Amino acid sequence: MMRLLLFLLLPTFCFGQQIHAHNDYEKKRPFTEAYEQRADYIEADVFLVNGKLVVAHTRSEVDTSRTLDQLYLNPIMQLFTQHKGKVSPDRKYSFNLVIDIKDKAEEVMPILVGMIHQHMDVFNRQVNPNAIQIVISGNRPKVNNYVDFPHFILFDGRPGEVYDDETLRHVALISDNFRSYSRWDGNGDLPDDDKNKLKRIIKRAHDQGKPIRFWAIPDNTNAWKQLRKLGVDVINTDKVVEATAFLR
Repeated sequence: MMRLLLFLLLPTFCFGQQIHAHNDYEKKRPFTEAYEQRADYIEADVFLVNGKLVVAHTRSEVDTSRTLDQLYLNPIMQLFTQHKGKVSPDRKYSFNLVIDIKDKAEEVMPILVGMIHQHMDVFNRQVNPNAIQIVISGNRPKVNNYVDFPHFILFDGRPGEVYDDETLRHVALISDNFRSYSRWDGNGDLPDDDKNKLKRIIKRAHDQGKPIRFWAIPDNTNAWKQLRKLGVDVINTDKVVEATAFLR
């Protein structure tokens, strides 16, 4: 009887603890550090500059030599060649490459889709189950247009968006700004009122069958621990090495 009660108290969905390597491109070793830590989501912000997708946090920081190809796509493809159709010798490991669009989605998406379309064995899980999943965040297309994109492109959803069943299949996860629910600095306990706000959003995402992430969280061990207890599946962090060691 006790085992049955414990089972009934478990969340409907259990995604396991996942790591989102926030602003990965700002690290000394972009992509490599997050890959070595087996991050589940690796994020790159992109601007469109002279027809190329360039990785940078702001337009003033754009360096045209730091392209999406150079920092991410090419190293990923090299790993697939090295490991014969997989990104790692660990058959269980793959990840989501989160492309955070900083320019107009209608201008970036055709270029991005064209780039990815050339490498279906690396970025299409219907062609290769070990492929990398592309997830679009930032300036995304309109929700109603998600279904118009190829199945190898998924989107970073939001709690306030309404999805029909078909559109929901194009959503990889649900994300939101932690500061919309709490001003907690990560010290001590998260206030009960804030917990209740977060729990409602977490439950909504889980009811849709999606993992949830909050960006702008306090980035320390106490915050990671408390958010994990609340049911946050994807921990957004700039401290990938530390977060991985603590959470896994």
